[in-house]
Amino acid sequence: MSHLPEVLWLSASPSLQSFNQPLLRYLSPHVRVAQWEYYQTLDEASSVENAVTLLDEYLQSCDTPIHLAGHGISGVIGLMYARLCPEKVRSLSLLSVAPQPAITWHTHYYIQRQLMPCSQYQLLAQIARSLFGSVLPIPAKELVVRLDRDLELSPIPHSLFKLRELAKGGISQPLLVYGSNTDPIVDPQTLSGWLPWLKPDDSLRRIPEGHHFFQMAHPQQVGDELLNFWQTVSVRSLDLSLIA
Repeated sequence: MSHLPEVLWLSASPSLQSFNQPLLRYLSPHVRVAQWEYYQTLDEASSVENAVTLLDEYLQSCDTPIHLAGHGISGVIGLMYARLCPEKVRSLSLLSVAPQPAITWHTHYYIQRQLMPCSQYQLLAQIARSLFGSVLPIPAKELVVRLDRDLELSPIPHSLFKLRELAKGGISQPLLVYGSNTDPIVDPQTLSGWLPWLKPDDSLRRIPEGHHFFQMAHPQQVGDELLNFWQTVSVRSLDLSLIA
């Protein structure tokens, strides 16, 4: 469908989605990009599978494959969807997504909550500085509120009582995995765990700094990597169509 974007940025964290805006603003002059947003109410059970189902409903009317991209839990939704409906996906770009997809900043929070004798506010304040570094993008109190809301509204598979795992593995379509060397959640060693799952034409990239939300800190560098990846996918697809 001509009105659909070339790239669909997935957002399942309403309270944190503003941290993606520098990257989306950089991409928008170069490619048709739209944002798919998932909102989970407090009355709904937390379910990443439900988010995947709703994404499938959104893309049902699309008659051509689309580039999917997402950060953290949003990227996990894209990964699960690409496995479920590969014919709908032209490529998938994952930012700060671990090879064990269930590992997100929320996992870190629940583990620390069991180990550290401090208040939720104190723990979230510590996590905020690990996610963003010493220079916070917004005042600390507001950031703690947003992280608290993300625990409530994101379709995370964890709770204080149980940490869940999701299936490991790659996808049949082109895949870009992107991380930061200063990310405390998906650190370089964790990110390298993707290597056994990558196909010859897949790509794993690291940025030297930027912490967990490196796409906010370095939108141009990350944007250029994404644009180059999508261009490479398009060229390969054209070459294959000419051969066929």
